[in-house]
Amino acid sequence: MCKREGEDPARMFVSEKTVSKHSYNIFNKLGLEPSEDDNRRVLAVLAYLEG
Repeated sequence: MCKREGEDPARMFVSEKTVSKHSYNIFNKLGLEPSEDDNRRVLAVLAYLEG
């Protein structure tokens, strides 16, 4: 994030919606579709470690 002049860094934040959107995009790029049986976060870490 860029700090604008006069902004207090302690008041800056990333919304839950932003985090969800970025997480969704990362999972899609790794080819990890939503599943009832698999934890996509764990699969994403495994994909990172393997590749």
